[in-house]
Amino acid sequence: MSNDEPGVGREGEEPSKRPPGDHDNPFAGFDLAAIFGQLQSMFSWRGGPINWDLARETARHTIRAAGDASLTQEERDRVDETVRLAEYWLDEATTLPAASAGGALAWNRAEWFEGTLPAWKRLVEPLAKHVVNAMEKALPEQAGPMGQQLTGVLTQVGGMMFGAQVGQGLGHLASEVFGGTDVGLPLGPTGRPVILPANVAAFSEGLGVPTAEVLLYVTLRECAHQRLFHHAPWLSAHLFSAVEEYARGMHVDIAKLEDIAGRIDMTNPEALQEALGSGLLEPEETPRQKAALSRLETALALVEGWVDEVVTLAAAPRMPSAAALREAVRRRRAEGGPAEQTFGTLVGLELRPRRMRDAATLWANLREARGLAGRDALWAHPDLLPSAEDLDDPAGFAQRASTPDDLHLTDLGFGHGTDAEDQDDSAGGAEDDADGPEGGGGDQGDSPGPSA
Repeated sequence: MSNDEPGVGREGEEPSKRPPGDHDNPFAGFDLAAIFGQLQSMFSWRGGPINWDLARETARHTIRAAGDASLTQEERDRVDETVRLAEYWLDEATTLPAASAGGALAWNRAEWFEGTLPAWKRLVEPLAKHVVNAMEKALPEQAGPMGQQLTGVLTQVGGMMFGAQVGQGLGHLASEVFGGTDVGLPLGPTGRPVILPANVAAFSEGLGVPTAEVLLYVTLRECAHQRLFHHAPWLSAHLFSAVEEYARGMHVDIAKLEDIAGRIDMTNPEALQEALGSGLLEPEETPRQKAALSRLETALALVEGWVDEVVTLAAAPRMPSAAALREAVRRRRAEGGPAEQTFGTLVGLELRPRRMRDAATLWANLREARGLAGRDALWAHPDLLPSAEDLDDPAGFAQRASTPDDLHLTDLGFGHGTDAEDQDDSAGGAEDDADGPEGGGGDQGDSPGPSA
C-alpha cells in the first residue's frame, strides 16, 4: 500500500485524521444525541407512576420486531363484511341490539396498542402508584433531605420499571389479541367491534378450519361483547372498579423491594421485568381482597358465559366448525392465553373466567325457562345478576327467577316479551342446550353462509 494513500502519513509524519465512522472510533455508528435524549426523557418523566413515554417506545419497538404490516383496503372491507354477517346472525340469538357507534374497526398491531392505551392506563396505574408509594415508604425516616432526593429517584426508577414492563407486555400482547375484548374488558371504543386480521389468521393455523370461518367466529364474539357493553353501560365501570379494588389490596414485600433495589441493573430492561415478576407483588388475604377477587371473577364468568351462549346459539346451526372453534377459544381462555398471562404480569391478576362453562350453562337454562328477552333482561342492573352461589346451581336459579316479577323487571321496563315460547319462536327454534346445539335451529336457506 502506498504511503501517499489518504490517512497514511510518510515516515516520521503524523497520520492524517480519518473520516468519521472509522472502526477505531468507539462511538462510530451511534447517534449519541438520540441516546442522551432518550436517557434525559427517561429520568425527567413527571407524568405519574408509569413512564408512558418509555412504555410507548418499548411497545412500538416490540411490535416492529414482531412484524406489523399495514392493512390493505381488501382486508378492511373483509372485516366490514364479516361484521355485518355476524350482526345478522346475532339478531336471532339475543334481544340486545347491535351497537351503532360508527361501524367496525380493522386494526393492525400498532393501531391496537394506541387504541387501547387509555384503558390500560386506567387499569395498571393504580397498582403502579401503590408500588411506588411503597418504595418511598421503605426509606428510613431519619434520611432527611437526602431522603427527599432519594424519593424523587425512586419515583423515576419506579416509573421506568413499570414503563419498560408495560411497554414490553403490551407490545407482545398486540401480536396475540383478536380484538378489543379479549381479556373480557372493553379496551377499545365501546360500541365499535375491533378485529386484528393478522392475529386471527395466525390463530387459525393448525386448527384445520378455513380462516374465513375463524374470522367469522371471532367476530361473532367481538360483536356479542360490544352489544353487551353498549346495552349495559354500568358493566364497564363495574369490571374496572373490581380490578382497581383488587389492585389496591396488593401487598408489597418491602424487604424484597429493598434487596432488589440494591441489586438491580438499570441498564438491563430484562432485569427490570424480572424484578416485578419475582414475587414482589402478592395479594393480601383480607376479606376486602377476597371479596374484590370474587366479584371480579364472577362478573367475568357471567360476561364470558353469556357471550359463549349467544355465539353458540347463533353459529351452531349454520357453521359446522362452531363446536371445534368454541372449544379452541374455551381452552385458550381456561389455560390462560397470552392475554391473561400478560395482564397477570402487568397488574398481578389473571383475568381468567374460571367458571365460564358454569355461567354458559346458567344462561342457557335461563333462556330455556324464560326466553331470550328474559335471559338478557338480567343485564339491566348489577343487582339482578346471578351470584357465585347461583353458578353452583344454574338450573335452580333459572327456576327461582323464572318470571319477570321475581326480579321486578317490569318496574325497569324489561317485562315486555318475556314469554319463553314466543321468544323461542322468534329465535328460529334454536332451543338446543348451549353445550352443543346442532344444526336445524334455524332456516339456513334464509341466512347467508359463513363464507366471505
